[in-house]
Amino acid sequence: MTVRATINARAHPRPTPLHPLSRRIMHWINAAAIIVMIGSGWRIYNYYPALPIHWGFPYPYTLGGDFTITEALNNDDGLANALLWHFAGMWVLTLNFLAYVTIGIGSGHFRRDFLPVSPRAFVRDLWAALHFRLEHRLGEYNAVQRALYWGALGAILVTILSGLSIWKPVQLQQLTWLFGGYEIARVVHFCGMAAIVGFLVVHLSLTALVPKTLVAMIAGRASERRHAPAGERR
Repeated sequence: MTVRATINARAHPRPTPLHPLSRRIMHWINAAAIIVMIGSGWRIYNYYPALPIHWGFPYPYTLGGDFTITEALNNDDGLANALLWHFAGMWVLTLNFLAYVTIGIGSGHFRRDFLPVSPRAFVRDLWAALHFRLEHRLGEYNAVQRALYWGALGAILVTILSGLSIWKPVQLQQLTWLFGGYEIARVVHFCGMAAIVGFLVVHLSLTALVPKTLVAMIAGRASERRHAPAGERR
């Protein structure tokens, strides 16, 4: 490579393909379904809390409709609408989750991008991240990201299964039994939601620190500066 070509390669970043269309579609469907389920779930929780703590989520951040309108239509403060939104989000999330897992395994995405994850690598990358020394390259996942994604997938799975056991405790009594009964399943469901919210906070914070990841998830690619091999640098 000539000196001029090397300079041009550094000056003009090349778009790097990162996410196929199917993954991007499922990502945004998943995001929309989770937001709907969290907002409606918070409204439901305010009516029927799963924890023995007397507190509720601020109503402006819940999903269930305007109080005046819902009271006139359903004689409640949005519980009926919240349940409808929650069930709609549940089916979208479940079907999308199954499709994502199937394609992720079949395409090798999980094996290639989320494995391996070792405790030693996780501690090393976490320590580097806490000291703002962890490098991030588009299309590559460090040990912390891999662990977080596995945790998010596990939290979504547990939330779906515990939600089904709450929805149909008689028809799915074996599943409800596995969670320790109806009331414990509700606590597990709440904890799954809290884990997902925690993941979203970390995920959005990292996206704000590296905005190119958002561009890549929208356009499928983002510009990365190409670095010449050490032998070609002048």
